[in-house]
Amino acid sequence: MGRAFEKRKHKIFANNAKASKAFTRIGKEIAIAVKLGGPSADGNPRLRMVIQNAKSLNMPKDRVDAAILRAAHKDEKELDEVVFEGYGPHGIAVVVEAATDNNTRTVANIRMHFNRCNGAMGKTGSLDFLFNRKGIFCIEKGNYIIEDLEFELIDFGAEELEEGEDGIYITTSFTDYGKMQKALEEKGIAIKSAELDRIPTTVTELNADQQKEMQNLIDRLEEDDDVQSIFHNMKEED
Repeated sequence: MGRAFEKRKHKIFANNAKASKAFTRIGKEIAIAVKLGGPSADGNPRLRMVIQNAKSLNMPKDRVDAAILRAAHKDEKELDEVVFEGYGPHGIAVVVEAATDNNTRTVANIRMHFNRCNGAMGKTGSLDFLFNRKGIFCIEKGNYIIEDLEFELIDFGAEELEEGEDGIYITTSFTDYGKMQKALEEKGIAIKSAELDRIPTTVTELNADQQKEMQNLIDRLEEDDDVQSIFHNMKEED
């Protein structure tokens, strides 16, 4: 899981940077976190995680602070988190997470992207059986012994630990995400980044031409201002 997620995360962030979306995405996550838990990171664990992720992307502190101030302003538009599901070309399952202040606009745009790429939107929840939701934490390598650390964290939901190039990756279930965050913070273990991922239970292999068709849909979705994350079950290239 660790190296696989590290690879997937790199692609996600690289694509977002290419589309000038990395900071915009973080800004929206900050806005949602502040609306849900307030502007103080001390009392808002979700905001703490977003700030840490912003640091991992080298987002300037003044930009993070400005996003928090904007989100705390009573006149700032509220964002809703929405999930769209559908099938791309050649039957590839696609889940799109978005943050929007106008759901009607976002629905129309996401449907257009699917339709124009030989895909179709489906009903919410229709693809749940094809993805497992997981929490992925990346911590500093330090002098940890993987087996000892896993034993220490297993009661807090650790399912797997694996060392990657950037650090040690800890996998939890979606429901244990908050518990693991709290445990790591209380133990003084530095969290480099944290993500909620959707791991496909099965993958579909496409040929080169088919992959290009699917990539066209991914590119269109990534360029949409409301889209935050995209998950699919197309087999990743090695």
